[in-house]
Amino acid sequence: MKIANGESVILVLHTPREKLLGILDEINQSGVFVRAIDLGYFDDWVSSIVNGEHYLAMSDYFIPMWRVERITRDEGSPSMTDLFEQRTGKNLGEF
Repeated sequence: MKIANGESVILVLHTPREKLLGILDEINQSGVFVRAIDLGYFDDWVSSIVNGEHYLAMSDYFIPMWRVERITRDEGSPSMTDLFEQRTGKNLGEF
């Protein structure tokens, strides 16, 4: 089944190596448009939201296709999206 716009995804990028968690806007031949955060910042980001502290907002990215190593749905048991929603009580798409 094709990954659709609006789904939660995890992107693995190279040069430099990065992992992003976000909401997919579009995939085309030139690249990927996504609203995301760096996965390494996930725990601090969620804690800041839960505690009502200032936090970095998700950013809009265009990732050229040559940097994309892998795109997967955020599926797991639980997924990162599920963890976010359990800890904050909010929908990831709102951020």
